Amino acid sequence: MENRDEADNVESLLNSAGRTSPQDNIGAALVTTMAGFALLSTGDSIIKSVAGQWPSTSVAALRFLLGTIGLGLFLFIRQGREGFTLPMPIFQIARGFCLAVASAAFFSSIYFMPLADATAIIFISPALTSLISALVLREEVPGYVWHTIILALIGVVLVLRPNFADLGVIAALPLVAAAAMSCLMLLNREVSGSGSVLLMQFLLALFATPVLIIASVIGHFTGIPALLVGVPSANVVLVCAIVALTASVSHALLYLGTIKASASTVAPTTYIQLIVALTLGAVVYHDYPDIQSLSGAGLIILSGLYLWRRGNAAR
Repeated sequence: MENRDEADNVESLLNSAGRTSPQDNIGAALVTTMAGFALLSTGDSIIKSVAGQWPSTSVAALRFLLGTIGLGLFLFIRQGREGFTLPMPIFQIARGFCLAVASAAFFSSIYFMPLADATAIIFISPALTSLISALVLREEVPGYVWHTIILALIGVVLVLRPNFADLGVIAALPLVAAAAMSCLMLLNREVSGSGSVLLMQFLLALFATPVLIIASVIGHFTGIPALLVGVPSANVVLVCAIVALTASVSHALLYLGTIKASASTVAPTTYIQLIVALTLGAVVYHDYPDIQSLSGAGLIILSGLYLWRRGNAAR
């Protein structure tokens, strides 16, 4: 989710991308975006390695703090002081809040759940976005979208059932993350075009960080052992720095991919995240999904692909 925000080497990537023709580079675009999405799941796997060493909210806060610093430096190098603007401030704050909720919920979920299960549930976000658009924004939604939402929800139930038996309400955390990411998607649509991609990434991390810090402080004072914030080990700091870097490279690759080909062309490659999560979960953490979880994940992916296909047809 990650919910998923920085860019250290974007400039060189974008410069090279600008010299290519989208129609001639569809294959390269697919490979590039697959690498970007695979790197996201790799980052999630790395985060899971520090489960129990530091609270998940604190890990998320440090990860985004490092990301904010990196993005701020890169924005200053690229655009100088003039680059630091705040268009549509209320929406920017809301975006940061949604990202903070999504990140805290997802990081917490992978502390306890198999990586593949948590990742699979995140893919209900497109269906939830359509649902929120219909119920909250009162937008007209085609009939097939409702069928897709139902299919995706059935998939979520199949994935969550075995986890609910073992973890209780904690198993619903990926669903919270997916809902927060859906709200973020809608907010992104509202601020689209109000600033550069780099500025939007910077503001997203900037406003998510204090929310996560506050959540960490509140968690600490609850007295719950798992939420007590001590001095992080060198390993935890290193993991957060690595994940901030991998996220930067990942988003640069994804942006490069959408320059080489249209976003609609490369969209299905997002599901490589689940394949990587399944593989890393099995190899590194010995989490082997059962038939029920795999079936649920398949339904969620099917619903997302169907929405993508019908959306393309409508264009």
